[in-house]
Amino acid sequence: MPFAYFFLESEGFAGSKKGIKARILETFVMLFLLALLILGIVWVASALIDNDAASMESLYDLWEFYLPYLYSCISLMGGLLLLMCTPVGLSRMFTVMGQLLVKPTILEDLDEQIYCIHLQEEALQRRLNGSSSHTYTRGSYAHQLKKELDNIISQRNKLERRKKASGWEKNLLYPIVMLILLTGTTISVLMVALNILYLLVDETAMPKGSTDRGIGNTSLSTFGVAQAVLEIILMFYLMVSSVVGFYSLRVFEGLTPRKDDTTMTTIIGCCVSILVLSSALPVMSRTLGITRFDLLGDFGRFNWLGNFYIVLSYNLLFAVVTTLCLVRKFTSAVREELLKALGLDKLQLSNSPTDPESGKLSANGHQKTL
Repeated sequence: MPFAYFFLESEGFAGSKKGIKARILETFVMLFLLALLILGIVWVASALIDNDAASMESLYDLWEFYLPYLYSCISLMGGLLLLMCTPVGLSRMFTVMGQLLVKPTILEDLDEQIYCIHLQEEALQRRLNGSSSHTYTRGSYAHQLKKELDNIISQRNKLERRKKASGWEKNLLYPIVMLILLTGTTISVLMVALNILYLLVDETAMPKGSTDRGIGNTSLSTFGVAQAVLEIILMFYLMVSSVVGFYSLRVFEGLTPRKDDTTMTTIIGCCVSILVLSSALPVMSRTLGITRFDLLGDFGRFNWLGNFYIVLSYNLLFAVVTTLCLVRKFTSAVREELLKALGLDKLQLSNSPTDPESGKLSANGHQKTL
């Protein structure tokens, strides 16, 4: 990441020939100077703290103490970030897969919807062509019409894809994938709930207590290979959900990669975020009781993993927030219908102006608007 940043900012030394080699040379020089600066700061800080003559030997503890301590701080921040991203991602996964897959067509006339979409597209195209002929209508109005036209074209492509999909893709694939997601989410929440009970009754359930087992001495899985495979699948599922939840948060929407419109700074930010999340994933898996295997080695000897209140609070927050996100996800449709029945849907209590679902078509082919 430092290399990518310095390479992005470098232009080559003064007097040198401009090109990729000059930028790479300047980047390596900056990295070397940065490493010397950091080592000098560490040495000075160690010399100031320790008045002993052997204080210079503390630099040899870089691998044994300083790097694990730095990794512990990064993993702690990543664990807190995962606590926000993963519950949101677990509920968001249903929406993402629903957008990628073809939903079953039950009591829907796709031909009528496609016909209505064509009419809307032609009307917008005529308005856009008419606005381009008048200079006083150019600007923001034409840009808004172009965005509406792109949205209509996107909806038409989705409807045509649903119409061309095969029978098994429309009627079997979507329910099976939704069932797999629901099963994985339910198992994850149940394992966290069981881990909370184990923490309350057994001290060995603490993640700090599982670091003394050697590989091959005892089985870390009660049900053998089957449980080990299940734990691996759940960890990959949580990893994907955390990434989806990360980009779903409004704070990190600016880091979302966009086709043909992603700057190098955004790419560096995405790489740093993914590295922080991936470094904290083993810590979160052990803290939540998903696995008992020590995934970190010497870098997993964190003192805060032995704090009962921190571990219990982490498990409780994860279980409660995940449950609330899932309940809100699956009850949103019922809540919208109740608001419509009570006449409160015009107050926009359930849908925001930027809600991606607010522009979808109803069963009769008309566009839903508030």
